[in-house]
Amino acid sequence: MKLTTKGRYAVTAMLDLTLHNSKSAVSLSEISNRQDISLSYLEQLFAKLRKRGLVVSSRGPGGGYRLATDAKSTYISDIILAVDESLDVRRCKGKANCGKHGTCCITHDLWNNLTGQIQDFLDNISLADLMDTDTTAIAGS
Repeated sequence: MKLTTKGRYAVTAMLDLTLHNSKSAVSLSEISNRQDISLSYLEQLFAKLRKRGLVVSSRGPGGGYRLATDAKSTYISDIILAVDESLDVRRCKGKANCGKHGTCCITHDLWNNLTGQIQDFLDNISLADLMDTDTTAIAGS
């Protein structure tokens, strides 16, 4: 697993959306300004997040994005997977053909267990959980 800017920015933007999603939709330009993430990059990420049902959008004056469900039901793993990031550290991606002649490599079980632990960890952290931590640096102004 290599968490790229795509996954990190998606989580950051979703947390920003959660923190500023009180009564009206949040525009991507607001998130862009607060988090210093390119607007065009956010548009690409939010298209994927919308397609996966994590956010809903509205057009026109006052338009923008809202969470599709509550923050307690939106998990970090869902966000990362929605933007096509992998949580898998196994070279074989679970096919068990990572060793010589298509067999399991000698460290397959180690990487298999690590992949499971990463998945479990991120499956159990919601946006609401992140809001309960110190989000001063994330929230911006």
